[in-house]
Amino acid sequence: MDMHQLLARIPYLPREPIERAAVILLLAVVIAFVARFAFRHLVHRLARTTDTDVDDRIAAILKGPVFWSLVFGGVWLAEIPLGLHETLDRGIKGVMLTLIIVMWSVALLRSSKVILEALSRNVDRFQLIQPKTVPLLDMVAKFLITGAGIYLICVAWGIPLTSWLASAGIIGIAIGFAAKDTLANLFSGVFILADAPYKVGDFVVLDGGLRGEVQEIGIRSTRILTRDDVEVTVPNAVIGNGRIVNETGGPYDKMRVRVKVAVAYGSDVDQVREVLMSCTEGAPWLVSDPTPRVRFRTFGDSGLDFELLAWIEKPLYRGRVIDDLNGRVYKAFTAAGIEIPYPKQDVYVKELPRRDADG
Repeated sequence: MDMHQLLARIPYLPREPIERAAVILLLAVVIAFVARFAFRHLVHRLARTTDTDVDDRIAAILKGPVFWSLVFGGVWLAEIPLGLHETLDRGIKGVMLTLIIVMWSVALLRSSKVILEALSRNVDRFQLIQPKTVPLLDMVAKFLITGAGIYLICVAWGIPLTSWLASAGIIGIAIGFAAKDTLANLFSGVFILADAPYKVGDFVVLDGGLRGEVQEIGIRSTRILTRDDVEVTVPNAVIGNGRIVNETGGPYDKMRVRVKVAVAYGSDVDQVREVLMSCTEGAPWLVSDPTPRVRFRTFGDSGLDFELLAWIEKPLYRGRVIDDLNGRVYKAFTAAGIEIPYPKQDVYVKELPRRDADG
């Protein structure tokens, strides 16, 4: 049963084609105004009960497409009883469908932007959607919605797409090979923002030994400020495929520093512990919890190897704290008479060369 036969079976519709078309169009317009009234009062009233204005904005965006879709749908149905020529009938349907598809595509584009902006403000729940990733995701949404709209318009007009899709696939493969490094950086940037192995302000150490503070996380690269105040731009693909040590990660920003020192064999081990612990008293940037501690690590080649462990407030202070503690340890050992050994080599001469008899 086609649409013409279905409309003919609806009771209370006039039998004259023009009158039937007019009644159908009038009913469509009335239904459209009822839908607009519902959006204006019911939907907006329900939207105001929520804490966010996202639903209000989306309702305002969809109000127009709903109204005009019903009107254009009524025009499409109204021309069926008229029995127009096939070419004219196809043209009217194509125009109506094109207008509906364009309106809904524009509405979806605007709605996606509103939703992305709202989700980017809730980074704790949606780590992938952040203010810096919104442009990329917005571009992807525009590409998908626009592509779907063009496809539906072509279907509405009966345009074959097989050859076009094949050509687009070949072009896409060529572009992918040409821009593989750029695409790798883009995808790595998205995964870094989603996985969040580090954030702006963290101190990280990369595979190559590069250490610094993260200044900016972009879609293509990450900028790191080293302790020499030199900014280094690292492609995200390099970071994504390597190991990252986040010194600021964990339950807090505290970091443990180690001061290794050796003492001569024969030294009083208990005295060494006391002297090392005394070096932490009054030292700047150290925290009291966890407390500093001393570890007797091993018997070295030239002496007994000890390690002073202390925690600092932030990784930023690591260099200056180690410098301060090294100076304190050296002065304290000198005052206490504790010898810091250094490698020595003794040369034993088994026999001196003999002099010649004539010498």
